[in-house]
Amino acid sequence: MRFTVRSLILLAIVGAVAQLVDGSLGMAYGVTSSTLLLATGVAPAAASAAVHFSEIGTTLVSGFSHHKLGNVDWRTVGIIAVPGGLGAFAGATFLSSLPGDTAKPWVAALLLGLGIYVIYRFLALGGRRPTFRGTLSAAFLAPLGVVAGLMDAIGGGGWGPVGTTSLLSSGRLEPRKVVGSIDTSEFVVAVGGALGFLFALGRQGIDFGYAAALLVGGVIAAPFAAWLVRHLAPRVLGVAAGGLIVLTNVDTIVTALGGSGGVEITVAAVVAAVWVSLVVWAVKQERLARELDPELEGEKVAA
Repeated sequence: MRFTVRSLILLAIVGAVAQLVDGSLGMAYGVTSSTLLLATGVAPAAASAAVHFSEIGTTLVSGFSHHKLGNVDWRTVGIIAVPGGLGAFAGATFLSSLPGDTAKPWVAALLLGLGIYVIYRFLALGGRRPTFRGTLSAAFLAPLGVVAGLMDAIGGGGWGPVGTTSLLSSGRLEPRKVVGSIDTSEFVVAVGGALGFLFALGRQGIDFGYAAALLVGGVIAAPFAAWLVRHLAPRVLGVAAGGLIVLTNVDTIVTALGGSGGVEITVAAVVAAVWVSLVVWAVKQERLARELDPELEGEKVAA
């Protein structure tokens, strides 16, 4: 199947929106882009391959932008990136034929629980500001990278939902550095996945036009997304990311349970409304924190 010029432009716009969300909240580029490709009839492996090839460029620009704005914890990147790339390569070459839909509802349920915990953690602070202490061990980061990389290649997206959710729920890194580190390390994951798909499918099995369209939109949006995450308050960013985790995985669970289109829309609308109200509450709490500590007035935070 070939896209028309109009469809390719639309795909580039989707790539820009997906990267804007991914670069500011640490997830959703692969999931959003893969969903669109699958909806047009592209085979799952070919869709995931196109997404991973486009991510080589988008993650490179995104990672550089995050680095320039101080959003990256390089120790975390150094530990998680290579296992993630190896996991993505393995997923692309050996596991792509497995029925990923079988495990998807169980994974979604786990991520849903973690997303709720992330929201609770940042909302339970009251007027206090979040603190982040300690470091994440290599024993935690390396296996996480392998699992997230595997899921990313099999499902066409998963590095952000698994990696960002797990790091946020640990409470060790502030949200902007979680997002920046996950986005930066995703370059290695994208390369691993792309090489795996190239090995398994060959050049004829990959439509580089899809990848190019997604790449153009994503590269345009990447620097702005990095700037946005640098200026969002940790409390607001944490609640926003947690809400996205919940919204995405609730939809997956409803679909797996056989919910109709009307049920999916209703549930999504309710969750989205609650999510927006919680973000507004987080903004109010951030303002309260600044009132309690006048020294914070000079900080660039969303409030």
